[in-house]
Amino acid sequence: MPLNRPALSLGAGPRSVQDARRWVVDTCRDIERPELVECAELAVSELVTNALLHGEAPIQVRVRGTREHPRVEVRDGSSERPVLPSAEDEDEDVLLTFGRGLAIVGRCSDAWGAEIEADGKTVWFAPASSFSDTVTPGQITGVAAEPDEVPADAVTAVVRDVPVEAFLEFGRHFRELRREVRLLSLAHESDYPLAKDLSDLFGDLERQLRAGTDDAPVLRAQADGAERVDLDVVVSPAASRTVERFISLLDLADEFCRQQRLLSLARSPEQRAFQEWYLQELVRQSRGEPSLPAPRGDLAAVPLQRLG
Repeated sequence: MPLNRPALSLGAGPRSVQDARRWVVDTCRDIERPELVECAELAVSELVTNALLHGEAPIQVRVRGTREHPRVEVRDGSSERPVLPSAEDEDEDVLLTFGRGLAIVGRCSDAWGAEIEADGKTVWFAPASSFSDTVTPGQITGVAAEPDEVPADAVTAVVRDVPVEAFLEFGRHFRELRREVRLLSLAHESDYPLAKDLSDLFGDLERQLRAGTDDAPVLRAQADGAERVDLDVVVSPAASRTVERFISLLDLADEFCRQQRLLSLARSPEQRAFQEWYLQELVRQSRGEPSLPAPRGDLAAVPLQRLG
């Protein structure tokens, strides 16, 4: 059963630790995983304390993943990397180091790590059924890689009449899905091979398109209250092939979500329609084909030409 419960928003006071503990304990019991309560409660206490002491607002706790493989996440607004446990942390009594390090989290989890982004970080853990004498190594990911250089054979795709709000929603969906599949693949790659494939593809696509995409016109259009905007996107043949694979895997991910074999990430018909039109424009124009007009009205009702 996929888990996608609304996040718990926390304040800046010490009561937030108690609220997070109670909320995570109730969630473990709600999904009928009482054996995870002790470790989940202890680890989330550590993460929320660290977020209060060293992070920035807003601070949220959520449980994602599946009933079989739940994952607790604590997100805050700071992009500063957490300090991984040292050898000294592993040797001392971690129950006496409350709020100081992440060794407690490492002993309370089967897997854990941090996902760093420009607007904050998510520290996550898969709670274990019992407290361990050894610290599970953590993984820090998501620090932005340098974009690929624009190759000589790249072309400029002029995508006209792009709906501003749909484009911004696409960006939010992209970042959320990228974060979700990356964390899922790190914690349970053998159970969710699709997540690993998608995570790798996200990295390739982001590097290949970042150097050729300028979001400034969209932000200006949003500030001016404009509904549509023209965009110039530099696309190479390699990026075009990555986009084609990306479209196919997104469709497969949607189907897995509907079958409850993956997380609740299925796109709405409107999201799918816009994303396919926009991504197809990049592919078509990189091949020298003429552009298609932007969808008007209900995006979900627009028949989309499949790539191939």
